[in-house]
Amino acid sequence: MKPGTAALLAALLALVLASFYTLQLKWGEFLSLEAFRSMGRFVGEFFPMDLGAAFVKKVGWGTLETLAMSLLGTLLAAVAGLGLALPASKLHSKDHGFFRTPTRWLLNALRSIPELVWAALLLISAGLGPFAGTLALAFHTTGVLGRLFAESIENAPPEPADALRAQGVGNLRVFYFTTLPQVLPQLLSYTLYRWENNIRAAAVLGVVGAGGLGQLLSFHMGLFQMGKTATILAAMLLLVALVDSLSYQLRRSLTR
Repeated sequence: MKPGTAALLAALLALVLASFYTLQLKWGEFLSLEAFRSMGRFVGEFFPMDLGAAFVKKVGWGTLETLAMSLLGTLLAAVAGLGLALPASKLHSKDHGFFRTPTRWLLNALRSIPELVWAALLLISAGLGPFAGTLALAFHTTGVLGRLFAESIENAPPEPADALRAQGVGNLRVFYFTTLPQVLPQLLSYTLYRWENNIRAAAVLGVVGAGGLGQLLSFHMGLFQMGKTATILAAMLLLVALVDSLSYQLRRSLTR
């Protein structure tokens, strides 16, 4: 093992040990019999679930709203991410990449702000509801996908593009006819994976008033209506499981 690698591992181990010390974790209280009894009583309050037709219909609309937020937010992010990935990447060896550094700074700024913070900020201008949540997902995911897309473009085999460029073909046409077909399956795979994550994020963005199942969850949990809360949580679990399965099948089909 190289000395630098050993030093890095030692520093990480020291950081982990320091974390245990500074957090003052109370494992004894957490694993006590009284704690288990309290958690059991709390879980028991979720049953029976509220399966009334009117409320199930309300949860169904919230589920569709959450799904729509994640889909539209991911689609907007994929388009914007691809647009920013081009100036954020060095397309060939003679490309000076004047906009590479500032564009990557922008992508870093977009993804460094969590979705919940974006939603809280956008509620001021967009108001309560799913519009703010959709924009929050789009802004954060643009930073993530833009960086991943840029790395994929830079790592694409350069030979086909160099051959066209030697014939005098412009950079935009070279990208469209050679680089994009090479990296498209990877870009789609990244987009589907982020859609999975955005489903989970959209399900909780409503906690700050951004619509969907999260807004229902925040409202009914705040009123201690645990039967209704259990129904909403079940809808979240089913939605995430469905989207995870669908995304997995789509990503498998892309790699065949």
